[in-house]
Amino acid sequence: SRVCESPTSMKAYRVTGVAPFGSMRQQFSLDLPAADANDAEHRTYSIMGSRHKANRRSIDIVSVEEIDPRISTEPRVTDHFREEIAAAGGPISSSDEEE
Repeated sequence: SRVCESPTSMKAYRVTGVAPFGSMRQQFSLDLPAADANDAEHRTYSIMGSRHKANRRSIDIVSVEEIDPRISTEPRVTDHFREEIAAAGGPISSSDEEE
């Protein structure tokens, strides 16, 4: 059961990759609301750049996948999708099994 969406509505994405954190390169995973996968990629570059002073060329994005906003614990996602999450019965954690 999907919540009614307009074509311009945001979706939740999980972006994973490798970026410089200080003198080391580390893997990262970032959940965020975006219009599409391309938008999610641009937002990731922006967030990583402002948070860690990493430029776009130094950030390697490995995957961008659409996720169910109910599985994310990222405040950016839970805040943006709070009505949809509530309408769908609340967040899903790995310990919650619906019958």
